[in-house]
Amino acid sequence: MIVYQSNKSNFSHDVVTNNIENVILDIFKKKIGHTTTKSEINAWKNSMMYMENILQDKDIPNDCGVMIEYQIPQTSKRVDFIITGQSDNQTDHAVIVELKQWEKSEITEKNGIISTFIGGAVRETNHPSYQAWSYAALLNSYNEAVYNGDIQLKPCAYLHNYSVDDDAVTNSCYSEYIERAPVFLRTDALKLREFIKQFVKFGDKGKVMYQIESGNIRPSKSLADSLKKMLDGNEEFIMIDDQKLVYETALYLAKKSATGNKNVLIVQGGPGTGKSVVAINLLVELTKRGLVTQYITKNAAPRAVYQSKLTGTRTLTEISNLFTGSGSFINTQKNIFDALVVDEAHRLNEKSGMFKNKGENQVKEIMEASKFSVYFVDEDQKVTWHDIGEKEEIKKWAQKLGATVTETELTSQFRCNGSDGYLAWLDNALQIRETANKSLADIDFDFQIVDSPNELRDIIFEKNKINNKARIVAGYCWNWVSRNNSKLNDINIPEFNFGMRWNLASDGNLWILAPESVNEVGCIHTCQGLEMDYVGVIIGDDMIVRDGKVLVDPSKRAKTDGSTKGYKTYLKTEPENAKQKIRAIIKNTYRTLMTRGMKGCYVYFTDKETEKYFKKLL
Repeated sequence: MIVYQSNKSNFSHDVVTNNIENVILDIFKKKIGHTTTKSEINAWKNSMMYMENILQDKDIPNDCGVMIEYQIPQTSKRVDFIITGQSDNQTDHAVIVELKQWEKSEITEKNGIISTFIGGAVRETNHPSYQAWSYAALLNSYNEAVYNGDIQLKPCAYLHNYSVDDDAVTNSCYSEYIERAPVFLRTDALKLREFIKQFVKFGDKGKVMYQIESGNIRPSKSLADSLKKMLDGNEEFIMIDDQKLVYETALYLAKKSATGNKNVLIVQGGPGTGKSVVAINLLVELTKRGLVTQYITKNAAPRAVYQSKLTGTRTLTEISNLFTGSGSFINTQKNIFDALVVDEAHRLNEKSGMFKNKGENQVKEIMEASKFSVYFVDEDQKVTWHDIGEKEEIKKWAQKLGATVTETELTSQFRCNGSDGYLAWLDNALQIRETANKSLADIDFDFQIVDSPNELRDIIFEKNKINNKARIVAGYCWNWVSRNNSKLNDINIPEFNFGMRWNLASDGNLWILAPESVNEVGCIHTCQGLEMDYVGVIIGDDMIVRDGKVLVDPSKRAKTDGSTKGYKTYLKTEPENAKQKIRAIIKNTYRTLMTRGMKGCYVYFTDKETEKYFKKLL
């Protein structure tokens, strides 16, 4: 999606008439569906004047294309400025310009990371050249017109307020990225102009813009499918912005950690922000550096999927040395691991074992076993009574064990077609938190409410024909009777003559991979931590809406579901806390189910008043 698209001549007119920021803002509101910050509007006003000056050269044609705020497909990231045209040999080019209003910066010890004044304080961030190059790499990954070589991308960065070259942003420690995407300071305006002129000699009459905007979008990479290549040393995922910062921060802390200098990194990140991608990349890189490292998840489903993908390429011992469960550290020697990477850390429990009677505390045991541990947390994905993985719990044990805590966050959106708006709308709709996103209008994500479970099933069956990446999931409101009699259906909705089974025990945690499992229904336990292209969600009677208020009814949960075990006992002693906790668990369950899809989510509500409430919000 392109917010502003025009040519050099019209762009110059919009700038000269002192109206460029208002023009961009008006289009932004229409296309994105909401306004933006005052600082971003001011940035448009200031930066576009500088870019207009750069383009004022007779050798840069008036009909070359100008794009402002281009959203990279399937992500929430936007490219600041793109100039399109043709070179001497008639090759189509797009020059990507990452614009910064920085005035000074300082180098850091982390690869590709620099510090500068942003957001009211001096903070670490990606080097502008790394950022420009990573955006170009992302565009190359997703857009077939670019990938097939029809359009050549040339990234660079322009720091138009950076008056003095203080050997920070241009330091040789960043040369790897500056070579890929040159950085131009305030005094380098003529150099930037010459850089653009190398690739834009002739106008393209909007051809390149059209190709970029309407080009076929390549499928997103699956983490599970890319796992073997990553372990073999291939760079499968280009980490951008906060992902790169978290990754480099973790590597830095792992390097300096020791028995007497224990470090803990807490990474907060919502659905689709790349927690698992960063976690797996850390596992690979730390292992490559000779550090004894393991990847940990409480949920067995991701581990089973990863193991399945690696079977035949690595021995079972190798796999088990890389991936393990959160209850594996009860009797582990202290500091025996250099690093432990805990994905889905919100799912950690206090006790381990089938009967929750082993060990003391999983957070403590993991932290004690390693010199460095990193916890990827989304507290809004705590979905069972025993989940204790909260930031405060992790910080409590770090203090007791004398570990230094570093906190950071992932916000870049790679699921739900990169739509931050969908996630904000969902939080608002579920009344988890109030946001400004009251509607799904103009949201680039295929969300539909269907009138029957049969319609839901038909949609998922059709989508699954593409690449076996569409599945039906449901809230755990139906007993698992087929476990003992495979001829029975578990989920029965008589008024529609609808019946399906929960996923078979034979597939277990590999339900999401088995081709025939599209005929079965998964639950929170078999899909959390994983993703698919399209998800169909059946929302049962454990979450209903009455008079506009989202309510929960734990009595509608199946007897075979252990997620709420402990609720009734707690209700007798601390009723208000128990009710608050069960509300969060049930709402979080549906939030998690409704954010498994990368491209679309289709929902059927068993309760009609609830369906009516959500339809109004569309």
